[in-house]
Amino acid sequence: MDVSQLFGNAWQVIASTPQSGLLIATFAAVFAGILGAVMVRYRVPFGHFIRTGSTFVLGGILLVVVAQVARLDPRLDVAVPQMGLPEQVVEGGETRIPLGRDGHFWLQAEVNGVPVNFMVDTGATLTAVSDDVARRANLQVRRGGLPVRLNTANGTISAELASIDELRFGNVAARGLDAVTTPALGDTNVIGMNLLSRLKSWRVEDNTMILVPNNPQPAVEWSGD
Repeated sequence: MDVSQLFGNAWQVIASTPQSGLLIATFAAVFAGILGAVMVRYRVPFGHFIRTGSTFVLGGILLVVVAQVARLDPRLDVAVPQMGLPEQVVEGGETRIPLGRDGHFWLQAEVNGVPVNFMVDTGATLTAVSDDVARRANLQVRRGGLPVRLNTANGTISAELASIDELRFGNVAARGLDAVTTPALGDTNVIGMNLLSRLKSWRVEDNTMILVPNNPQPAVEWSGD
């Protein structure tokens, strides 16, 4: 089988594969890598350039795959927003949060004055914070009570209940807010419905979450982690 026939068969396989942009890009990069290797072997000009370019493309695809996997595993959710959160803004008494690149709404808040990144989860009953945030914000776990059971993507976990003196973001302030904390959360922090239900209203329009507090507060000036 000559080289042209080999590449012809490879193209037929690619053409019959379901049309996924990422999958097609992967096949194209692999095809280019094989082509570049053959060109290098036969000393055809630009062979090294094509082979190196395909390597960079495959590396980029790997990063995209990691980002997509992070959307499905809560242990990895924090990896994406650290690459750059969309900027939340306060307009007309509303806090507006653009949809993040990972498909989640992320907000920048302060827990007892400590800067924290939160993912908004309308499916979560309670707000949740990591052990690290609980420690830095000096949250006091309620001793003697029964542990809270949480259902996560990785199964049911046990958590302890604490109280946040003040959680602030945008023009929203929530005081005396219940929150759960457990080492099983890793670095993930979640805004749950127990905070959203305190608002006058909240909605999503054009990939933007709009939060309207009952008593708008002066906008928080974000200082970062």
